[in-house]
Amino acid sequence: MPGKLYNILVPVDFSGRSKWALSKAIELANTFQCNIHLVHVVSKNLLPLVPVDASMLLPYDITADLNNARKKLELLKETYRHHLCGEGKIEISLLQGRPSQQLVKYIEQYDMDLVVVGLSKFNLIHRILSSVSISQLARKTNVPALAIRSSGLVSHFKKIVLPLTNEVPVRRIKLATLLARTFQSTVYLVSLRKDDNAAEAVVNKTLEVIQSLSTIPVQCFLLEGKNLAKSTLEFSKRINADLIMANPLKEFHMPGWWNRITRKLLSYGSKIPVITVDKNSEQQKASQSQTS
Repeated sequence: MPGKLYNILVPVDFSGRSKWALSKAIELANTFQCNIHLVHVVSKNLLPLVPVDASMLLPYDITADLNNARKKLELLKETYRHHLCGEGKIEISLLQGRPSQQLVKYIEQYDMDLVVVGLSKFNLIHRILSSVSISQLARKTNVPALAIRSSGLVSHFKKIVLPLTNEVPVRRIKLATLLARTFQSTVYLVSLRKDDNAAEAVVNKTLEVIQSLSTIPVQCFLLEGKNLAKSTLEFSKRINADLIMANPLKEFHMPGWWNRITRKLLSYGSKIPVITVDKNSEQQKASQSQTS
């Protein structure tokens, strides 16, 4: 994790949720003096989850869609560029192909540090039809994905909740520390209480890592319950948290048989903004720290 943010990606579909994401990206860009990349992917698929070229079934010319999308991107840039202050600027890119693949390529090619995704109220419909999958982006790239709703447009991240499983999440720790130093925040370490004191051990180890990186204020809590996502969300609501930091593991799936079937992440069940960081990248960082 770099010492600051340099490039923020906002996938754009020209809906209201894209504007929520852009508003949060502008706030972060003004704080970190970084660039915003607005990216729209034009696809010929009939539906996001149906990889069938529409031109195979009916007359279809993608040129009109490309021209229309380019005009919308340019208008979006012109509308919001005055909201940026300092060294940051807005870049726009129009891509063609499968949205998930094109976004992953763009993230890797241009070294994105953060992806900001706007979420709608209709969770299941959005997750089925959306071309942007938070878990997929987190798994296929090393870049954190911030999910934001209209209700989550807080001005700063003052209370950051970091839920823990059975390992020390090095990458989430570094990102939480970066944000906490910048926004003068408090980090809340939480884990589910267990009979063998394993949760307390992980919390203590995580606290040691944070204290070795910074002097930011940290509070530790052991939560009751059987589902980490649910207990974390309830705790975050009680303290009026501004941000939750999770990863796409099953421990961060919301409870209930339907949520298990649809693999509903904490990101989609929370009105509080959630940053999702891939578990594999955390493990890589941890192993590198141990060998160095």
